[in-house]
Amino acid sequence: MAPGVRLVQKVSSTRAFARIAPHVVPAMDRAVHRLTRGKVLLSAQMLPGLILTVPGARSGRPRTTPLACMPENGTEQSWILVGSNFGRTGHPAWTANLLAGPDRAVVNWQGRDIPVRATLLKGAEREAVWRTALKFWPPYATYQARVEREIRLFRLERRDDSGADGADGADGVDGVGRADGG
Repeated sequence: MAPGVRLVQKVSSTRAFARIAPHVVPAMDRAVHRLTRGKVLLSAQMLPGLILTVPGARSGRPRTTPLACMPENGTEQSWILVGSNFGRTGHPAWTANLLAGPDRAVVNWQGRDIPVRATLLKGAEREAVWRTALKFWPPYATYQARVEREIRLFRLERRDDSGADGADGADGVDGVGRADGG
């Protein structure tokens, strides 16, 4: 592991980072993503990242959130999202949005819009993925230790989108949508 990655892991485990990062990191990611037309996501220089667009649970309006992810099996078919919220008390709003509309999400992965289906992981499957997540990014353990809630894990799987539900991936993926949390 590169020394820079260790430093970032150490810094990202601090409470100060948890207070500041949710306001700074997503805004920078959205701006760079928009300026590069989806080709660059700043935070993805440390961890793989994607842009999630899903209708808001209450408003129904597209909500766009840059997120770290764990691509599964080296393919572009599924990704794991960790609802750590940087170790802050509440679940990030994007997790409620996925729970409300699991078949209405679109990710922008490496500049391409991909319709996905979200599944909240539970039980033994969640535990196995959590162990993998801790190897992938050890600060998740610090985040979990700070909060009483169980951090939500989602698997996003590419779905065949015939366009019947109107989720063509175009709405809000340009990075101008408001993120409902981190």
